[in-house]
Amino acid sequence: MELTITSSAFEPNESIPSQYTCDGEDLSPPLSWSNTPADTRSFVLICDDPDAPMGTWVHWVLYDIPAEVRSLEENIPADAVLPNGAMHGMTDFRRLGYGGPCPPSGTHRYFFKLYALDTVLGQEPGLRKDDVLTAIEGHVLEKSELVGTYKRQ
Repeated sequence: MELTITSSAFEPNESIPSQYTCDGEDLSPPLSWSNTPADTRSFVLICDDPDAPMGTWVHWVLYDIPAEVRSLEENIPADAVLPNGAMHGMTDFRRLGYGGPCPPSGTHRYFFKLYALDTVLGQEPGLRKDDVLTAIEGHVLEKSELVGTYKRQ
C-alpha cells in the first residue's frame, strides 16, 4: 500500500470549494492520509500552484508534523508552531499559514504534497519551501500528492 493523501472537501483533480480560496473564507481544507511507512518520524506538507504566471506559487508549508498525525482539520491556525509541534513555513504571500487559491485568470492546479520522513527537521518555524526541500533530501520515505483545481468566477 502506498502513502495516500485525500480531502473530504474535494476529489482528486476536481474543483476546490470557494471557502478554501481567496474568494471565500480562505480556510485550509481538511486533509487526511493513510498507509504511512512504518519508519515515519514526521511529515511535511507543501501546497503550490505550478500554473502561476510568475512561476510556481507556494500556498502552504507545514513541517515537523508528528508521525502519529493522520489528518489536518479544516482551518488550521496560522500560528508559527501548532499545538502538536508542527511548524509553519513562509508562503509566497510572505506570511505563515495557509493561503488559498487566488488565480489571476484561468483554471490553476494546486498540488498538496505530503512527504513521510525518517527524521524530524527540528528547525525554527518560517522556513521557505526550497529550504524545506533541501532539508528533507535523503530523508523521504514516501511522497503522495492530491491535486485540486480552481478558477475564479
